[in-house]
Amino acid sequence: MNRRLLPLAFLLSVGASSAWAQVHVQIELGLPVAPPLVVIRPGIQVVEGFGEEVFFSDGWYWCRRHDGWYRARSPRARFGWVEERRVPRRLIEVPRGQYRNWHHERGMERREERRDERRMERREDRREDRRREERGRERREERHEERDERDHRRDH
Repeated sequence: MNRRLLPLAFLLSVGASSAWAQVHVQIELGLPVAPPLVVIRPGIQVVEGFGEEVFFSDGWYWCRRHDGWYRARSPRARFGWVEERRVPRRLIEVPRGQYRNWHHERGMERREERRDERRMERREDRREDRRREERGRERREERHEERDERDHRRDH
C-alpha cells in the first residue's frame, strides 16, 4: 500500500510546488547613481533627459514600457515587473510618452509660450473691445448730430 501512495504523493508535491512558481521579469536601465529629477506633479518626479519614461514616486523608481510597469528602490538596481494594480494611480494617469527625453527647460518654455499666447489673446480681445466701444461712440455721435441737424432744419 505504501508503494502505491508514493507516486501519488510525489505527483501532488510537484503540482503544489509548480503552483507556487512565479516568473520574475527584470530590466536594467543604466541610470546614473543620482539621476536628475524634476517635479512634474505633486508626488511625482521624472528623470530628466532619459530615453525612457522613468519616474520617482512613493520611494520607488518606476519605468513604463509597452509591456507594463517596472520598479526599483534604487536607480542602479534591476527593475522588476509590477502588476498595474500595484502602480500608483497618479502615475498611470500621466499621458504615455509625454516625459520620454523630457527636459525641464523645454517644459518651462512650452508653458511660457502658452502663457504668452494667452496674454496676446487677452491683449487682442481688449483691443477689439476698445474698437467696438469706439465704433459705438462714433455711431451715437453721428445719430446725435443727425438729430441736431433735423431739429435745426425743423426750427428754421
